[in-house]
Amino acid sequence: MAMIDRYTRRRIQNGIFVGLTTLATAVAVAALVMILYSLVSQGFGGLNAAVFTMDQPPPEMEGGLRNAIWGSLELCALAMVISIIVGILAGTWLAEYGEGSKLASVVRFLNDVLLSAPSILVGLFVYEIAVRPFGGFSALAGALALAFLATPVVTRTTEDILRLQSNQLREAGMALGAGKGYVIRAIIWRASRPGLVTGALLGFARISGETAPLLFTALGNPNLSFSLKEPIGSLPAVIFQFALSAYDDWRRLAWVGALLIAFTVLSANIIGRALSRRSHNS
Repeated sequence: MAMIDRYTRRRIQNGIFVGLTTLATAVAVAALVMILYSLVSQGFGGLNAAVFTMDQPPPEMEGGLRNAIWGSLELCALAMVISIIVGILAGTWLAEYGEGSKLASVVRFLNDVLLSAPSILVGLFVYEIAVRPFGGFSALAGALALAFLATPVVTRTTEDILRLQSNQLREAGMALGAGKGYVIRAIIWRASRPGLVTGALLGFARISGETAPLLFTALGNPNLSFSLKEPIGSLPAVIFQFALSAYDDWRRLAWVGALLIAFTVLSANIIGRALSRRSHNS
């Protein structure tokens, strides 16, 4: 009788646990669906050729988001170049050279802290080192702030992917007389390529919608600009400005910009997940 009661109690507890997890999943999925629905319903109607061919307009005049789109692409591209170089090298050192060392533990801890640091603090920090000393906002400062946010993601992903590679690959390369550095570059990195690309895509998804760091660094520019030494427009900053305005045309463009960012982030995450699954399967 006691055994039956214990079995029944465990089944009830398991049912409650499964029910709560299912409910939490349903709430999360429902929230995502509602967000995507609001973005599509509010933003899709505003998509037209002017969005991609005209700069942001004055109030109640025709315009688009060309300057913000190209500005975001420039900022993210430059930030990803910095973060990929630094992140892959740092992750490689942690996985291949820093095993068991105190310095590696400190670097890993600091990387985790930076990974969860509020973006506004990163923006304020870059403002103090790259904006205030040079007397002005710039695209370079904005890219640097975004690089600080993307680098920890790339570093963590690189370390995890390299640790998944079999030691037999390393031993086989060294048995042929190759040095450790050459084995890492020619064998380990090549075998880890899908995972490294995944880390880069996740880093890009992390920074593509950031607003606070850009308000402190790149500021914004209503005109199309590619100069690294001048303020530059970006979709997150324009959305922040337009969404709070009293003009219907500006709010409509804010919805369009939000839809473009959401589509970009969703695409990057889907591609990253697909490559990550391919890396694990291989």
